[in-house]
Amino acid sequence: MAKNTSLYFRIVEGRSLPAKDVSGTSDPYCIVKVDNEVVARTATVWKNLNPFWGEEYTLHLPTGFHSLSFYVMDEDTIGHDDVIGKILLSKDAIGAQAKGLDNWLNLTRVDPDEEVQGEIHLGLELLRDAKRIGLRCHFIEARDLAPRDISGTSDPFARILFNNHSAETSIIKKTRYPHWSETLELELETWELTEGGSVTVEVWDWDMVGKNDFLGKVEIPFACLHKTPLLQGWFRLLPLGNHEDDAGGKLGALRLKVRLVEDRILPSMYYQPLIDLLVESVISPAEVEDSSPLTMLEEVTTVESRQDVAMTLVKIYLGQGLVVPFLDYLSTREVNHTSDPNTLFRSNSLASKAMEQFMKAVGMLYLHEVLKPIINRIFEEKKYIELDPCKIDLNKTRRISFKGATSEAEVRESSVEMLQGYLSSIVESIVGSVTQCPPVMRVAFKQLHKRVEEQFPEPENEDVKYLAISGFFFLRFFAPAILTPKLFHLRDQHADTRTSRTLLLLAKAVQSVGNLGLQLGHGKELWMEPLHPIILCSVASVKDFLDKLIDIDQDSVSEVPQRAVFLPSVTVKEGYLQKHKAEGPQLLSRFAFKKRYFWLSSETLSYAKTLDPWQVRSSIPIQCVCVVERVDENAFQQQHVMQVVAQDNDGQMHTIYIQCKNVNELNQWLSAIRKASIYNERMLPSFHPGAYRSGKWTCCLQANRTTLGCSRSHSAVTLGDWSDPLDPDAETQTIYKQLLQGRDKLRKQYLEAETTPEEEKRLNSGLLSDGADSSGQLLKHRQTAAARLLGVVLDLEQAHATFQQREREEGGSLILTP
Repeated sequence: MAKNTSLYFRIVEGRSLPAKDVSGTSDPYCIVKVDNEVVARTATVWKNLNPFWGEEYTLHLPTGFHSLSFYVMDEDTIGHDDVIGKILLSKDAIGAQAKGLDNWLNLTRVDPDEEVQGEIHLGLELLRDAKRIGLRCHFIEARDLAPRDISGTSDPFARILFNNHSAETSIIKKTRYPHWSETLELELETWELTEGGSVTVEVWDWDMVGKNDFLGKVEIPFACLHKTPLLQGWFRLLPLGNHEDDAGGKLGALRLKVRLVEDRILPSMYYQPLIDLLVESVISPAEVEDSSPLTMLEEVTTVESRQDVAMTLVKIYLGQGLVVPFLDYLSTREVNHTSDPNTLFRSNSLASKAMEQFMKAVGMLYLHEVLKPIINRIFEEKKYIELDPCKIDLNKTRRISFKGATSEAEVRESSVEMLQGYLSSIVESIVGSVTQCPPVMRVAFKQLHKRVEEQFPEPENEDVKYLAISGFFFLRFFAPAILTPKLFHLRDQHADTRTSRTLLLLAKAVQSVGNLGLQLGHGKELWMEPLHPIILCSVASVKDFLDKLIDIDQDSVSEVPQRAVFLPSVTVKEGYLQKHKAEGPQLLSRFAFKKRYFWLSSETLSYAKTLDPWQVRSSIPIQCVCVVERVDENAFQQQHVMQVVAQDNDGQMHTIYIQCKNVNELNQWLSAIRKASIYNERMLPSFHPGAYRSGKWTCCLQANRTTLGCSRSHSAVTLGDWSDPLDPDAETQTIYKQLLQGRDKLRKQYLEAETTPEEEKRLNSGLLSDGADSSGQLLKHRQTAAARLLGVVLDLEQAHATFQQREREEGGSLILTP
C-alpha cells in the first residue's frame, strides 16, 4: 500500500518582533525547513516589526517527515543575517489537529545543540558467551550531518556510551557524510546485563581550538538488545533534549496555518468502481437530479474543503477526458436552479469552485503569456499612483516641475494617465489572446454560454451570457493574478507597498471590465471615475473577444485520458540559470558556471546561450533523468546549486550542475523537473550531494567515481501547484475520504428519509420525468442511487482495513501492485 503525504502551510504574519537594526526596526523574512531541507523562503518585509507575508505552500512527501520548522531572520546587507527565533512543530503535533493548526505561536530561541540533522548507519550487538560479555558497535557511516565549520562541512567522530564505558571512532575531516567502517567493543560485567538504561551513540564535530560541537545522538534502550541481540539500520540523530521556552513572548510570534494530510493509496483496481460512478454522473445523468453521486458529494462537502474537492474532481475528469462534460453538468445544474440572473455563480458552490480550479489547471501558462510582460513592467517602473484623495501622500512623489512642490491635482492627473496606459495594455493583451487560450477552456466556456442563453433567453438578459463567462475569466482569473502576482507565479517576490497599490487599482478596474461596466458609478469609490471612460470603451471589444473565444468546433478538441495537464510541446518552466558540466577541465568555481537559458517541457530539459531562435539548443530527454537533487554549498563554494543526473543510451551517467538565483527558484526548478520525470523507471535511490573533484567526492570523500550515492534521493518531493501531474488513485482517495466523512449524513438523508413536500410539489407539477411519476418511485430511485454510492464507499473502507491488517502482521510498509 503506497503512502501519500501532503503538508500545507501558510505563513500569515508576525507580530512584536524584536528590533535588530540600529534604526529600531528589523527586516524580517522566514525560512521554512522540513526536517533539515530548506523548502521555502518568504519575501523580506523591510523595516517592520509586525510583517505580513500571506505566503502559502503545499509540499508532497513520499516517505513522510519528522518536523516542520520556521526560522524568522533579519536580513542584513552587510554580514550574516541575524536569527530572531524559530518555531518547531513535530509531525505528531501537526497530525493531532484534525482540521489543521491555525494559531499564533511564540518564537523560541535557537540553541545550536538543538539544531541537529542527519542519520547514522550502525549495527549494535550484545555479545554473551562463556569467554566474555560485551557490547559491539559497528559504525558504518553517517549522512547529512549539520555543517559546524566555516567551510560548510564538519569533522565528525562518533562515540558509544553505556554506564561508565565509552569508546570513540576516528575523526573524518571535512565531510558531512563520513564513512568510518569501524567496530568498537565495550567489555561489560555480568551484573550489567540486568541494568536498565540506554545505550547512547553520539556524533560530534571535532575542533582543534575550543570545545567540540554536538551533532546529534541516538538512544537505544538496553532492554531492546535482550529481545534482538543484533540491531542494524539507519537511525535519526536527535538533539540533546533541552526544554525550549518561548522566552515569554519577548521574541515575538508568528501566525501560522498548517495542515497535514496522510493517505494510504490502494491499487488502482479498488478505486475503479468509484471512478465509474463519477463518470456515469456526467455521461449518463440521472433522471432524478439529486440522486447523482456528484450531487451527493456536494451535499457532504464542507465550505472549508470545497476548493480542494473541486480541484480533485477537475483532475479526475481531466484524466478521464471528461472535464468539459463535468463542468457542463455542474453549470447546468446551477443555472437551472437560479431564478435571478444577477446571482448566477455568485456563491462558492461546487460549480463555481470547479470552474475556478479548472482555469488554474489548464490556463496558467496562458495567463503567464498574457500578463507577465505587463506585470514585469509595473514592477520595474515602480510608479507612485494614487486616485483616492484621502490617501495621496505628496512626500512619496517626485517633483514634476521646477515651479515647486507637486500638488494633489498633479499627482491625480499623473496617476490617471499611467493607470490608463497600464489598463489599456492589459485589456489589449487579453482581447487579443483568442488563439492563445487553451482549446479545452474555450469549449468549456462555449457550453457555459449555451446553458445560460437557454435559461435566460429574454432580451433584457442579453448580457447575462457574457457576464457568466467574464465573471470567471476576468473576476476569478485575471483580476486575482493582477492583485497578487506571486501567488500565480508571475513574480518571485511580493510587490512593495507602492507597486501593490497600483496593482490593487488595476485589479479593481479589470473587475469593472469583467462586469461590462454595468456597476460603474454605483459604488462608494467615486474617485475611480477617471477610469470609467476607458472601461466603458472596452466593453464592446470584450464582448467581441468573448464571441470569438467560444467560436470553436467542439469536436475538434480531443479529450483523451492523459497523465499530465500539458501537451509535450508546452514549456512548463523557463528562464536564465547558471550551468556547469561535470565533465571537462576543472575550472575555478567562479569560472565554472556559465549563463544559459533553460526550457523545461514534459519531454526535454534544454538550454542555449541566449533566447535567440537561431541558437543551437542542447537537450536532455526527460525519460533519461535519473535524479534531480540539490548540491552541498562546499562542493563549489556556491549557494543554490542543483544537479541533474541522466543516463545515455550506453548506460553512462552524465551530470550537469545548475545554479539558481535563490532558494525559492531552486525549489521551483527541482519540483518542476521532478514532476516531469516522476514516472521514470530508472530513478536512483541515492545520490552524491557533492561533486567529484581532485579524485574524490567532496561529500563522502570516496575515491571511486561510480560508488553508490551517500544520501537518499528525494525524487518524489515536490511543491504542490497547478502544474502537478495527474494521479487518479490519489485523487480518487481524496473523494473517497470526503464521502466517508459524510456517510452518516447521506444514509440519513437518502436511505432513512421519505419524500419531502417540496419534492411532492415538483413531482405533481411535472418537473420530474415520467420515469419517476410517483413519490414511491422517486424515493426508490434515490435510495437505489445512494445505496450504490455507499456500497462503493464501504468496499473501499474494507479494502483499507484489510491492507492495514496485513501491514501490521508483516510489521512494516506493504507495497502493493494491482
